[in-house]
Amino acid sequence: MLSYLKSLEQLDPNNANKSGLKALDLFAGCGGLALGFEAAGIETIGYEKDYNAVQTYNSNLSGYCHQEVLNLDTQFPEADIVIGGPPCQPFSVGGKQQGLKDSRDGFPIFIKAIEQVKPEIWLFENVRGMIYKNKKYFQEIIKELNSLNYVIQFELLRASNYQVPQNRERLFVVGSKTKFQFPSINKYQFTVKDAIGDIAYLIDSNSKILTSSQDQYIEKYEKASQCVNPRDLYMDRPSRTVTCRNLAGATGDMLRIRLPDGRRKRLTVREGARLQSFPDWFEFYGSEISQFNQIGNAVPPLMSFVLANQFLASLQGAFEACSEYKQLSLL
Repeated sequence: MLSYLKSLEQLDPNNANKSGLKALDLFAGCGGLALGFEAAGIETIGYEKDYNAVQTYNSNLSGYCHQEVLNLDTQFPEADIVIGGPPCQPFSVGGKQQGLKDSRDGFPIFIKAIEQVKPEIWLFENVRGMIYKNKKYFQEIIKELNSLNYVIQFELLRASNYQVPQNRERLFVVGSKTKFQFPSINKYQFTVKDAIGDIAYLIDSNSKILTSSQDQYIEKYEKASQCVNPRDLYMDRPSRTVTCRNLAGATGDMLRIRLPDGRRKRLTVREGARLQSFPDWFEFYGSEISQFNQIGNAVPPLMSFVLANQFLASLQGAFEACSEYKQLSLL
């Protein structure tokens, strides 16, 4: 069994074993999905509106990311695969459900790209609440994609089951023309110690030791929420979900490390990146808040790598059975 840091060495965007396949990466962020696919030998081309995320993508990956605000008229290049994490905002502040008519929403663009590019297989990732709080909207999206003649399957996948030391659970939806299976669960789970044990207790100029006033605020937050250390990281288990919110700000919700002397410190950018399975050579651009946002919004690259290899197996005809459109009991 590879150690966690050794397993990150699999994430080489210059994989010599090129598959000859190209993936179109929409709403690409800093390239978490793309890194996993490039490590599997799949060429990527990205589209992302955020300047700093684009800088990060283009400085670390072999593919090129365009800084562009996508719309329904965007013309995309040919690709075998389409991947992405479309922003989902189907509900207005006032509670009116606009669904696919909401101009802030990325799914009409994602669906249009599938219709235009006609890939062999595609994937999108989103928060788990999409199939609970936004169930009707999810059904609307699936109905549109199903009309394009793909077999659609979806699962809630927990990152800790796929080599990532984090209990992050996200929805993954795959549409395919060939036979596809989601990856099997890896029973061994990496821990916070596996990921950052060598750097967690280091104190240097970059360390974010909480002030006494911040500690007092957190104590009040914990009492109000009736929780004990709700965001302290435990070294012997996977981390709680890494998000923009709990990385960037000194709030009660913030992930932090309790030092041997009792003090607590915020995670550094590198610690947050490791918990998301970004290798140490992967450099983030922009302000610290921007870097935390890029990390928190990303699909963990190791998880992406596992999924990318399933895509390759699917396109190479490795699976014997192809499920019909998978309907969870909640649909």
